Amino acid sequence: MRGKILFVFGLAVGYVLGTRAGRERYEQIKAGAEKVWLDPRVQEQVHTVEEFVKDKAPDLADKATTAVKKVSSTVRSARGGQGA
Repeated sequence: MRGKILFVFGLAVGYVLGTRAGRERYEQIKAGAEKVWLDPRVQEQVHTVEEFVKDKAPDLADKATTAVKKVSSTVRSARGGQGA
């Protein structure tokens, strides 16, 4: 019984210490990622990509609509040919 109690106590201490160290490391990683994200060079590239997407989105929407209509027509033709 004493061995089980010591084992559970060891797990609890390990969990507390591991969680504390894990949280600190998480905060370090988060701060580093935020620093990179807020870098003006990164934000410049983000803006460039946003503009590109805004310019190309209508074209992609038209192409997607055309493709869906074509697939729908093909499926209807295939079902019609089988009598279903």
